Amino acid sequence: MWRGLFDRFSSDLAIDLGTANTLVYAKGRGIVVNEPSVVAIIENEGRSRILAVGEEAKIMLGRTPSNIKAIRPMREGVIADFEVAEAMIKYFIRKAQERNIFSNPQILICVPSGATAVERRAIQESGMAAGARRVFLIEEPMAAAIGAGLPITEPTGSMVVDIGGGTTEVAILSLGGIVYSRSVRVGGDKMDESLVGHIRRNHNLLLGEASAERVKKTVGVARVLDGGEGITVKIRGRDLMHGVPREASLTQHEIADGFTGPIASIVDAIKVALESTPPELASDIVDKGIILTGGGALLTNLDTVLREETGIPISISDDALSCVALGTGRVLEHLKTMQHVLSMSY
Repeated sequence: MWRGLFDRFSSDLAIDLGTANTLVYAKGRGIVVNEPSVVAIIENEGRSRILAVGEEAKIMLGRTPSNIKAIRPMREGVIADFEVAEAMIKYFIRKAQERNIFSNPQILICVPSGATAVERRAIQESGMAAGARRVFLIEEPMAAAIGAGLPITEPTGSMVVDIGGGTTEVAILSLGGIVYSRSVRVGGDKMDESLVGHIRRNHNLLLGEASAERVKKTVGVARVLDGGEGITVKIRGRDLMHGVPREASLTQHEIADGFTGPIASIVDAIKVALESTPPELASDIVDKGIILTGGGALLTNLDTVLREETGIPISISDDALSCVALGTGRVLEHLKTMQHVLSMSY
């Protein structure tokens, strides 16, 4: 009877702890939290306290007075600020649990396939410090493949490219395991930074990263397919010559030029993976193609660019933004039968 009561009120969670956004999947309820991985901290008389987390904190990025800092504790897929990350995880756990009387859940957290043992340990310890009774880890490309519905348990090759905020995960899977994986620390953030640098060099205008992200999401393209300039948009930033606010016009062709470096790194990672693939699995991938997941996969015409560069069919997952969280959640729901896909546990 007590076991049945515990299962009914189970508070176990799966967390996609992303550089840009954190998604939390609650067992039996699905995704219950989807917020930016940002924490705002206010300092007063030498003491610090959390002012805001998630959406409320992201609005403050680049707009805070001297005593308030908006921090992104995740960088390139791993924890950059341990204390802030712990506070953020704790906040998201409380939000996901609602009024659940059980406050010590089991937690399954995603990690980049290229994360070091120290980085994995830091993520585990953050989860435990945030109140988990046990922490499991799963590699992001495995979770992405499960979330995308790829037949990872069958004796056939599947290839997934998960383009997140901080990293791009490239993996080839077969028979329930990862045959090859590579993590490159290039993703949406690097695209934003690259665009900021391009505008700075060509327009002598300093654009904030939040503004660059908005440009990327609204009119960003990997390539203008008709060879023209595409749509022209107005951008606002600080003139580097005179130090005053200024407006400039930016075409989609210029935006695509700004993304050239990060996209080239993603193409290189895919090509290296294909070169490292056993012949039989390579044949499967040629037939089935490569599936893209993650927010970066939604960049307009990126699939076309990758198709032209690799010569392999490219498709985008139906729910690219939530793929990793959904895959992690599926493992959480069937933890006993799917333990073989876990990376390690605390």
